[in-house]
Amino acid sequence: MAAAATPGVAEQTPGVAEQTPGAAPQGAVPFDLSQAPNIEGFSPLPKARDETFKEKFARKTKENPFVPIGCLGTAGALIYGLRAFHQGKTRQSQLLMRGRIFAQGFTVVAIIVGVFATALKRDM
Repeated sequence: MAAAATPGVAEQTPGVAEQTPGAAPQGAVPFDLSQAPNIEGFSPLPKARDETFKEKFARKTKENPFVPIGCLGTAGALIYGLRAFHQGKTRQSQLLMRGRIFAQGFTVVAIIVGVFATALKRDM
């Protein structure tokens, strides 16, 4: 006599395990985070060494020397303007605050010109 299948019990195919939703399919290799992905036609540049603050500041100053000059002018006008205001020299204080605004504008323009110059340099 042949064994009858038990009602309500599903037969399982040997070698096929039930998968939980969201799990990787059996046999598929999960993404290895320790290795960089292999993208066809793309070769990454080697990682540059880390710069110290002093080295980065010197490099950026050589690339665009007008930004630190503008920052120093802004800080100088602000300090002298506040000093004149504290001493009660309102006319001199107002002139120095206007000079500070001019120096800030000069710095912003220097930053924008530096960004465009760097972008054009990379295209060449």
